[in-house]
Amino acid sequence: MARYADAVVPDVVRWVESSGGPLMAIPEAVLPFWAGADGDETSSDYDRACDIDGYVGLLPVGDTRALVLGHEPAPTAYLAEHGTFVRRHAADSEAELLAEVPAALDAAAWEPEMEWRVPGPVVLCDAARPGDALRQKDHVRVELDPGHYGVRAAYVSTGPGTWLGLVQVRPLTH
Repeated sequence: MARYADAVVPDVVRWVESSGGPLMAIPEAVLPFWAGADGDETSSDYDRACDIDGYVGLLPVGDTRALVLGHEPAPTAYLAEHGTFVRRHAADSEAELLAEVPAALDAAAWEPEMEWRVPGPVVLCDAARPGDALRQKDHVRVELDPGHYGVRAAYVSTGPGTWLGLVQVRPLTH
C-alpha cells in the first residue's frame, strides 16, 4: 500500500490507516484545534469521534465540522475522479478493489445524505492524532473548494471476497 510521503507520485493511490479508531476528514483550517487522544479533559476529541454512530458523522471542530468515517477502522483512500473516500474492508488486492469502485458506486444503496460545509482543503487522518502532529504522520490532503457538499455513505460487496465502504462527497448548488 502506498503511504503518505512529501513527494506526490502520480497514479499512486495513497491509503491512510488508523491505529484502531475512526479516520476523519478535517478541514485543514482547524487542524490546530484538534487535540486527538491528547488532553486532560474527561472526553478527548478522539473520544468524541469514537462516539459517532454509523458509517459517517459530522463533528464540530472550531467554527466548522470534521467528517468522521466511523463504523470500523479500514484503510481509506480518496479517489478524486469519483469524489469518494474508498474504505478497504476486504479484497484480495488493492488493484482488484480499485477496479470494483465504479461498479460499487452504481450498485450502492446509499444512506441518507447529509450536508457538510467545507472552508477549503481537508486532511484525511487518524482521529487519534493531534492536528499539529499530522505533518509527521500518515495523512492525505484532499483538495476541496470552499462550499457546501452532500455526503452519503454505503457499504458494498461486489463479490464474495470484496467489501468496501464508500463515502461520496459532492458539491451542492444552493
